[in-house]
Amino acid sequence: MSEKNEKNSFKPYVSPHENPPEFTVTSTVMGILLAVIFGAANAYLGLRVGMTVSASIPAAVISMGVIRVLMKKDSVLESNMVQTIGSAGESLAAGVIFTMPVLFLWSAEGAADTPDLISISFIALCGGVLGVLFMIPLRNALIVKEHGVLPYPEGTACAEVLLAGEEGGEGAKKVFAGMGISALSKFLVDGLQLVPGVITAPLRALRTEFSVEVYPALLGVGYICGHKISAYMFAGGILGWFVLIPAIVLFGSETILYPGTQTIAQMYEAGGASAIWSSYLRYIGSGMVAAGGIFSLIKSLPLIISTFRDAMKGMQSAKDGSGHRTERDLNMKIVLAGIGIIVLLIWLLPQIPVALPGAILIVVFGFFFGAVSSRIVGLVGSSNSPVSGMTIATLLFATFILKMTGDTGMHGMIGAITIGSVICIVAAMAGDTSQDLKTGFILGATPIKQQVGELIGAVASALAIGGVMVLLNNAWGFGTKELAAPQATLMKMIVEGVMNGNLPWSLIFIGVFIAVVFEIMGMPVLPVAIGLYLPLELSSTIMVGGLIRWITDRFADEKDKESGAGGGILFCSGMIAGEGIVGILLAILAVLGLADRMNLSSVANGGTISGLILLIALTALVFGAARKTKK
Repeated sequence: MSEKNEKNSFKPYVSPHENPPEFTVTSTVMGILLAVIFGAANAYLGLRVGMTVSASIPAAVISMGVIRVLMKKDSVLESNMVQTIGSAGESLAAGVIFTMPVLFLWSAEGAADTPDLISISFIALCGGVLGVLFMIPLRNALIVKEHGVLPYPEGTACAEVLLAGEEGGEGAKKVFAGMGISALSKFLVDGLQLVPGVITAPLRALRTEFSVEVYPALLGVGYICGHKISAYMFAGGILGWFVLIPAIVLFGSETILYPGTQTIAQMYEAGGASAIWSSYLRYIGSGMVAAGGIFSLIKSLPLIISTFRDAMKGMQSAKDGSGHRTERDLNMKIVLAGIGIIVLLIWLLPQIPVALPGAILIVVFGFFFGAVSSRIVGLVGSSNSPVSGMTIATLLFATFILKMTGDTGMHGMIGAITIGSVICIVAAMAGDTSQDLKTGFILGATPIKQQVGELIGAVASALAIGGVMVLLNNAWGFGTKELAAPQATLMKMIVEGVMNGNLPWSLIFIGVFIAVVFEIMGMPVLPVAIGLYLPLELSSTIMVGGLIRWITDRFADEKDKESGAGGGILFCSGMIAGEGIVGILLAILAVLGLADRMNLSSVANGGTISGLILLIALTALVFGAARKTKK
């Protein structure tokens, strides 16, 4: 009863009868710019470590710093529009990097043509727009009627940040400071190459090695994720590099085990523990990641069923332009027409290799998983939404259906990946849209304006992401040490396994049953699986960031911890963006053939010592920024 009264009596910060500036030229231009920047930065980060971070809070803080401090304007709804448009880039990038690199991997193997910029952008555009349109009919059911029931943690935190308007200037300084420090560090490590990017200590007695990377974005990821998630990832790394790799080398030294082509002892002598990881541990990790994603999906089944029921009710009760300003959604006729046009484009455009059955699958799975994602992020936040599990389920079903209908071989696999890409982007964008609409509901924003803003952000990000993907592939290639593309590599294994049946299933099932053990013990499987799947140097640096968060949280202001608005969060968000931006710039220089001219590694004598000094300095800076909490 109290929840019902809370929903009925809720009053937004800005009254529905007021009409302050909201959808302006300033907010639109700033939002598009941030959507492109954070989209590119998150694409780079996701391809390196398999994780992306929310752009809503840093985008909100930057917008407040510009609109309130520099332009002397006092409009919280204008700042909210900036973060609405800007956060779309991060979500669309997350959907793209989970799946689209598979097409480039097949191209590198000579099995398919290299995807062009236009094809990638069209696929991203269709998925991004569908994700927003599928969410719009659900706003009344999930955001309005469930207020006080679904917490929407990121959306609520972003609203709190925007309401703390007087802190906008200081918060923006922290974001930009993090960007500057991270950009300089990245340039020293990967641009001038004066500092090693990885510090490695061989442990020959254990037949393994311990390593840590010297990159600010990884510290930022660990701090933002917190010590628990970071510890789970690090535990996965320890399991892989200090249990499984030594066991494989010790017990199988004279064995030639597929997919290896030489004995394990020869492989270890030639390439060390990294060679064992590349040949065997990645398959075990992929089995664990796939099982973890499916477990997340299975546990969400009751929620999925109730969400689908609520979605149907939301379709019937959705507003379409009537009532107060804060009750107006995009007209349902426009929404349905937009969905129909996108489906026709998916079917008819030659740049999107999907036939009519595939387009129908996209509509069914897209609306279903879009609704599921919108509700799940309302409960547990975007970071814990099982988007990878939804994508795996889609790929398994789509590949099986295409194979059964005779669409086999590379053509069928490309079709399956394209379907999975669109669904993955739909789920990510629907979750982001629901978080942004929750922020707007608390602040008193106009839903129809936010929805148009989401569409603008999706279009701008889609047009930019194709160029980013082509650029990164030309510079380093996906599946390499620089850009491991872990999720995409997993999706590639799944599609090839279903279509061709040529995977080392024994290794994959070892990973599956390790996941079963962790599930029985009640531990979260996915972060441990990601730590097992990725190189140890990534999870060890992320663990350092998590430890900093654990230490600072013991002394932080309670309001900062609840809202996520502490100085450390903003500083680390800036560090992630800064490294991503410089990573894109270095990719441009690599493509132009200028990267080698900047290489000063021949004059650098610091070696491991210089790497340790930089890592300690970055750790101290994050700790210092985190301790400077609001007063």
